[in-house]
Amino acid sequence: MRRVLLTLAAVAFAGLLALGALVGGMYDISATDQHLAPTYWAIDTASRQSVKLRARGIAVPPLDDPARIERGLALYRENCAQCHGAPGVAPEPFALGLTPSAASLVHTARTWTAGEIYWTVRNGFKMTGMPAWEFRLTEDELWDVVALVMSLPGISPLEYKRRAAAAPAPQRRPEPAGAGDARRGKVAIQQYTCPTCHEIPGIVGANKPVGPPLDGWSKRGTIAGILPNNAANLERWLREPQAVSPESAMPDLGVTERDARDIAAYLSTLR
Repeated sequence: MRRVLLTLAAVAFAGLLALGALVGGMYDISATDQHLAPTYWAIDTASRQSVKLRARGIAVPPLDDPARIERGLALYRENCAQCHGAPGVAPEPFALGLTPSAASLVHTARTWTAGEIYWTVRNGFKMTGMPAWEFRLTEDELWDVVALVMSLPGISPLEYKRRAAAAPAPQRRPEPAGAGDARRGKVAIQQYTCPTCHEIPGIVGANKPVGPPLDGWSKRGTIAGILPNNAANLERWLREPQAVSPESAMPDLGVTERDARDIAAYLSTLR
Protein backbone atom coordinates (compact mmCIF):
# COMPACT_ATOMS: atom_id res chain seq x y z
CA MET A 1 0.00 0.00 0.00
CA ARG A 2 2.84 2.36 0.84
CA ARG A 3 4.45 1.76 -2.54
CA VAL A 4 1.15 2.43 -4.30
CA LEU A 5 0.68 5.67 -2.40
CA LEU A 6 4.22 6.79 -3.18
CA THR A 7 3.72 6.01 -6.85
CA LEU A 8 0.46 7.96 -6.95
CA ALA A 9 2.11 10.88 -5.18
CA ALA A 10 5.00 10.86 -7.65
CA VAL A 11 2.60 10.81 -10.62
CA ALA A 12 0.56 13.64 -9.10
CA PHE A 13 3.71 15.67 -8.48
CA ALA A 14 4.91 15.13 -12.03
CA GLY A 15 1.48 16.18 -13.29
CA LEU A 16 1.63 19.37 -11.23
CA LEU A 17 5.09 20.15 -12.59
CA ALA A 18 3.86 19.64 -16.15
CA LEU A 19 0.79 21.79 -15.51
CA GLY A 20 2.97 24.48 -14.00
CA ALA A 21 5.25 24.41 -17.02
CA LEU A 22 2.28 24.82 -19.36
CA VAL A 23 0.48 27.51 -17.39
CA GLY A 24 3.69 29.33 -16.59
CA GLY A 25 4.76 29.46 -20.22
CA MET A 26 7.86 27.34 -19.75
CA TYR A 27 6.96 25.01 -22.63
CA ASP A 28 8.43 26.42 -25.85
CA ILE A 29 5.76 26.28 -28.58
CA SER A 30 7.90 27.89 -31.29
CA ALA A 31 8.17 25.98 -34.56
CA THR A 32 11.93 26.49 -34.47
CA ASP A 33 12.18 24.39 -31.31
CA GLN A 34 11.89 20.76 -32.38
CA HIS A 35 9.91 18.20 -30.41
CA LEU A 36 11.76 16.14 -27.85
CA ALA A 37 12.40 12.63 -29.15
CA PRO A 38 9.90 11.06 -26.68
CA THR A 39 7.31 13.67 -27.65
CA TYR A 40 7.70 12.95 -31.37
CA TRP A 41 7.62 9.20 -30.76
CA ALA A 42 4.45 9.49 -28.67
CA ILE A 43 2.65 11.64 -31.26
CA ASP A 44 3.79 9.49 -34.18
CA THR A 45 2.89 6.21 -32.49
CA ALA A 46 -0.48 7.43 -31.25
CA SER A 47 -1.34 8.79 -34.71
CA ARG A 48 -0.33 5.61 -36.50
CA GLN A 49 -2.28 3.36 -34.16
CA SER A 50 -5.30 5.66 -34.31
CA VAL A 51 -5.39 5.44 -38.09
CA LYS A 52 -4.93 1.66 -38.09
CA LEU A 53 -7.84 1.21 -35.69
CA ARG A 54 -10.23 3.49 -37.57
CA ALA A 55 -9.31 2.28 -41.05
CA ARG A 56 -10.21 -1.33 -40.32
CA GLY A 57 -12.92 -2.67 -42.59
CA ILE A 58 -12.82 0.15 -45.14
CA ALA A 59 -13.85 -1.26 -48.52
CA VAL A 60 -11.24 -0.24 -51.08
CA PRO A 61 -12.46 0.20 -54.68
CA PRO A 62 -10.23 -0.68 -57.67
CA LEU A 63 -7.39 1.85 -57.76
CA ASP A 64 -5.38 0.71 -60.78
CA ASP A 65 -7.55 2.44 -63.40
CA PRO A 66 -5.21 4.83 -65.30
CA ALA A 67 -8.01 7.39 -65.67
CA ARG A 68 -8.56 7.39 -61.91
CA ILE A 69 -4.84 7.86 -61.26
CA GLU A 70 -4.66 10.76 -63.73
CA ARG A 71 -7.64 12.45 -62.04
CA GLY A 72 -5.89 11.89 -58.74
CA LEU A 73 -2.70 13.44 -60.09
CA ALA A 74 -4.57 16.61 -61.06
CA LEU A 75 -6.14 16.79 -57.60
CA TYR A 76 -2.81 16.06 -55.91
CA ARG A 77 -1.05 18.77 -57.91
CA GLU A 78 -3.73 21.29 -56.94
CA ASN A 79 -4.22 20.37 -53.26
CA CYS A 80 -1.43 18.18 -51.87
CA ALA A 81 1.94 18.86 -53.49
CA GLN A 82 2.14 22.27 -51.79
CA CYS A 83 2.84 20.57 -48.44
CA HIS A 84 3.94 17.04 -49.34
CA GLY A 85 5.91 17.70 -52.49
CA ALA A 86 6.10 15.05 -55.22
CA PRO A 87 8.81 13.09 -57.06
CA GLY A 88 11.39 15.75 -57.86
CA VAL A 89 9.11 18.54 -56.57
CA ALA A 90 9.75 20.36 -53.30
CA PRO A 91 6.95 21.55 -51.03
CA GLU A 92 6.09 25.24 -51.10
CA PRO A 93 8.34 27.46 -48.92
CA PHE A 94 5.67 27.89 -46.22
CA ALA A 95 5.40 24.12 -45.82
CA LEU A 96 9.12 23.69 -45.25
CA GLY A 97 8.66 25.25 -41.82
CA LEU A 98 5.82 23.03 -40.63
CA THR A 99 6.37 21.23 -37.33
CA PRO A 100 6.05 18.33 -37.75
CA SER A 101 7.01 18.31 -41.43
CA ALA A 102 4.47 16.93 -43.87
CA ALA A 103 5.10 13.25 -44.57
CA SER A 104 6.88 11.88 -47.63
CA LEU A 105 3.96 10.19 -49.36
CA VAL A 106 6.24 7.91 -51.38
CA HIS A 107 7.20 6.28 -48.09
CA THR A 108 3.57 6.35 -46.92
CA ALA A 109 2.47 4.48 -50.03
CA ARG A 110 5.04 1.76 -49.29
CA THR A 111 4.12 1.31 -45.62
CA TRP A 112 0.41 2.17 -45.31
CA THR A 113 -2.62 0.43 -46.76
CA ALA A 114 -4.94 2.18 -49.20
CA GLY A 115 -7.66 2.18 -46.54
CA GLU A 116 -5.38 3.91 -44.05
CA ILE A 117 -4.40 6.56 -46.58
CA TYR A 118 -8.05 7.11 -47.49
CA TRP A 119 -9.05 7.53 -43.84
CA THR A 120 -6.26 10.06 -43.29
CA VAL A 121 -7.04 12.08 -46.41
CA ARG A 122 -10.73 12.09 -45.58
CA ASN A 123 -10.46 12.95 -41.88
CA GLY A 124 -7.18 14.85 -41.57
CA PHE A 125 -4.76 14.93 -38.62
CA LYS A 126 -4.99 17.03 -35.49
CA MET A 127 -1.94 19.11 -34.58
CA THR A 128 -0.29 18.75 -38.01
CA GLY A 129 -2.10 21.22 -40.27
CA MET A 130 -3.54 18.34 -42.34
CA PRO A 131 -7.20 19.23 -43.07
CA ALA A 132 -10.14 16.90 -43.45
CA TRP A 133 -10.54 16.67 -47.21
CA GLU A 134 -14.03 15.23 -46.80
CA PHE A 135 -15.19 18.86 -46.87
CA ARG A 136 -13.21 19.77 -49.97
CA LEU A 137 -13.39 16.69 -52.20
CA THR A 138 -16.14 14.28 -53.17
CA GLU A 139 -15.98 10.61 -52.21
CA ASP A 140 -14.80 9.62 -55.69
CA GLU A 141 -12.16 12.36 -55.63
CA LEU A 142 -10.84 11.13 -52.28
CA TRP A 143 -10.26 7.70 -53.80
CA ASP A 144 -8.70 9.30 -56.91
CA VAL A 145 -6.11 10.93 -54.63
CA VAL A 146 -5.51 7.62 -52.84
CA ALA A 147 -4.97 5.92 -56.21
CA LEU A 148 -2.35 8.52 -57.11
CA VAL A 149 -0.59 8.28 -53.75
CA MET A 150 -0.42 4.49 -53.99
CA SER A 151 1.22 4.83 -57.42
CA LEU A 152 3.84 7.42 -56.36
CA PRO A 153 6.66 4.91 -55.67
CA GLY A 154 6.56 3.90 -59.33
CA ILE A 155 6.60 7.42 -60.79
CA SER A 156 9.97 8.96 -61.65
CA PRO A 157 10.57 12.71 -61.27
CA LEU A 158 10.63 13.19 -65.06
CA GLU A 159 7.43 11.21 -65.49
CA TYR A 160 5.67 13.13 -62.72
CA LYS A 161 6.71 16.44 -64.27
CA ARG A 162 5.40 15.39 -67.69
CA ARG A 163 2.12 14.01 -66.39
CA ALA A 164 1.48 16.92 -64.01
CA ALA A 165 1.96 19.41 -66.85
CA ALA A 166 -0.52 17.51 -69.03
CA ALA A 167 -3.13 16.89 -66.33
CA PRO A 168 -6.29 18.98 -66.81
CA ALA A 169 -7.70 21.09 -64.00
CA PRO A 170 -9.95 19.02 -61.70
CA GLN A 171 -13.67 19.30 -62.39
CA ARG A 172 -16.05 19.42 -59.44
CA ARG A 173 -18.55 16.58 -59.44
CA PRO A 174 -22.19 16.97 -58.41
CA GLU A 175 -22.78 16.96 -54.66
CA PRO A 176 -25.37 14.64 -53.10
CA ALA A 177 -28.78 16.19 -52.53
CA GLY A 178 -30.93 15.69 -49.44
CA ALA A 179 -31.88 17.24 -46.15
CA GLY A 180 -29.32 18.96 -43.97
CA ASP A 181 -27.39 16.79 -41.51
CA ALA A 182 -26.93 18.69 -38.24
CA ARG A 183 -24.27 16.29 -36.92
CA ARG A 184 -22.18 16.70 -40.06
CA GLY A 185 -22.83 20.42 -39.94
CA LYS A 186 -21.29 20.61 -36.47
CA VAL A 187 -18.07 19.20 -37.92
CA ALA A 188 -18.28 21.34 -41.07
CA ILE A 189 -18.61 24.55 -39.05
CA GLN A 190 -15.20 23.81 -37.55
CA GLN A 191 -13.69 22.94 -40.92
CA TYR A 192 -14.59 26.38 -42.26
CA THR A 193 -12.90 28.04 -39.23
CA CYS A 194 -16.12 29.67 -38.01
CA PRO A 195 -14.95 29.55 -34.33
CA THR A 196 -12.10 31.94 -35.16
CA CYS A 197 -14.68 34.75 -35.32
CA HIS A 198 -17.78 33.45 -33.51
CA GLU A 199 -18.60 31.89 -30.17
CA ILE A 200 -20.64 28.80 -31.08
CA PRO A 201 -22.32 26.56 -28.49
CA GLY A 202 -21.00 23.00 -28.64
CA ILE A 203 -17.85 23.96 -30.59
CA VAL A 204 -14.44 23.96 -28.94
CA GLY A 205 -12.17 26.45 -30.65
CA ALA A 206 -10.69 29.89 -30.61
CA ASN A 207 -14.14 31.45 -29.97
CA LYS A 208 -12.89 34.98 -30.62
CA PRO A 209 -15.63 37.63 -30.52
CA VAL A 210 -14.84 39.22 -33.89
CA GLY A 211 -18.34 38.49 -35.12
CA PRO A 212 -21.53 38.05 -33.09
CA PRO A 213 -22.04 34.90 -30.97
CA LEU A 214 -24.28 32.31 -32.60
CA ASP A 215 -26.12 31.06 -29.52
CA GLY A 216 -29.90 31.10 -29.88
CA TRP A 217 -29.57 31.28 -33.65
CA SER A 218 -32.91 29.61 -34.37
CA LYS A 219 -34.74 32.38 -32.49
CA ARG A 220 -33.27 35.24 -34.49
CA GLY A 221 -35.51 37.10 -36.90
CA THR A 222 -32.95 38.16 -39.49
CA ILE A 223 -29.56 37.23 -40.94
CA ALA A 224 -27.04 40.09 -40.86
CA GLY A 225 -29.99 42.38 -40.25
CA ILE A 226 -31.00 41.95 -43.90
CA LEU A 227 -32.53 38.58 -44.74
CA PRO A 228 -35.39 36.80 -42.95
CA ASN A 229 -33.90 33.96 -40.94
CA ASN A 230 -34.87 30.77 -42.75
CA ALA A 231 -32.93 27.77 -44.06
CA ALA A 232 -32.75 28.93 -47.69
CA ASN A 233 -31.51 32.40 -46.80
CA LEU A 234 -29.00 31.04 -44.29
CA GLU A 235 -27.55 28.69 -46.90
CA ARG A 236 -27.29 31.61 -49.33
CA TRP A 237 -25.59 33.76 -46.66
CA LEU A 238 -23.07 31.03 -45.85
CA ARG A 239 -22.15 30.63 -49.50
CA GLU A 240 -22.32 34.25 -50.73
CA PRO A 241 -22.05 36.67 -47.80
CA GLN A 242 -20.46 39.43 -49.87
CA ALA A 243 -23.22 39.19 -52.49
CA VAL A 244 -25.83 39.63 -49.76
CA SER A 245 -24.00 42.43 -47.95
CA PRO A 246 -20.89 43.88 -49.65
CA GLU A 247 -19.98 45.79 -46.47
CA SER A 248 -19.97 42.67 -44.31
CA ALA A 249 -16.68 41.44 -42.89
CA MET A 250 -17.93 37.87 -43.38
CA PRO A 251 -15.66 36.43 -46.14
CA ASP A 252 -16.59 34.02 -48.88
CA LEU A 253 -15.14 30.76 -47.55
CA GLY A 254 -16.05 28.66 -50.58
CA VAL A 255 -18.72 26.77 -48.64
CA THR A 256 -20.25 24.08 -50.83
CA GLU A 257 -23.97 23.61 -51.26
CA ARG A 258 -24.01 20.46 -49.16
CA ASP A 259 -21.89 21.94 -46.39
CA ALA A 260 -24.05 25.09 -46.25
CA ARG A 261 -27.11 22.87 -45.92
CA ASP A 262 -25.56 20.89 -43.09
CA ILE A 263 -24.22 23.96 -41.24
CA ALA A 264 -27.66 25.58 -41.50
CA ALA A 265 -29.17 22.42 -40.01
CA TYR A 266 -26.77 22.59 -37.08
CA LEU A 267 -27.37 26.28 -36.43
CA SER A 268 -31.11 25.61 -36.41
CA THR A 269 -30.58 23.42 -33.33
CA LEU A 270 -29.16 26.37 -31.33
CA ARG A 271 -32.11 27.58 -29.27
